[in-house]
Amino acid sequence: MASIWRYILAGLGLAALLAGIVAAVYLTLPQLASGPDLSRSKKTANGLFIASFEPERGVVRQGELQSWLLTLKTAAGAPVEGAAITVSGGMPQHDHGLPTSPQATDYLGQGRYRIDGVKFTMSGWWQLHFGISAAAGSDSVVFNVVL
Repeated sequence: MASIWRYILAGLGLAALLAGIVAAVYLTLPQLASGPDLSRSKKTANGLFIASFEPERGVVRQGELQSWLLTLKTAAGAPVEGAAITVSGGMPQHDHGLPTSPQATDYLGQGRYRIDGVKFTMSGWWQLHFGISAAAGSDSVVFNVVL
């Protein structure tokens, strides 16, 4: 009789373990299914600016130094001129930074800034963080790039 209770308790323990695993998968599934936000245009964190980010040549390339364009507009839609921009980032899932030090090198007019020195050395999820200081104030924005 005692051995039957052992099997029953072992079965209940196994059922509880499986229920925990299923719950963990269920709770993380929406994050895995949706993935990172890949939009190329968005409001900055505090809503001071609208930022757009795109590769200058129109194609994201792995393993090559490339230039991207960051376009900044005020919340009202006017081009942001004379902004000071800092760039950082990396791969959040690998916990490492960018292999280069991208910088805003040129103001091209109409709120467009060239960001030189962008390099993605491997496939996966990358983030680029922009700190923006302009007449309207300081704000930031993060863009996700998946190769």
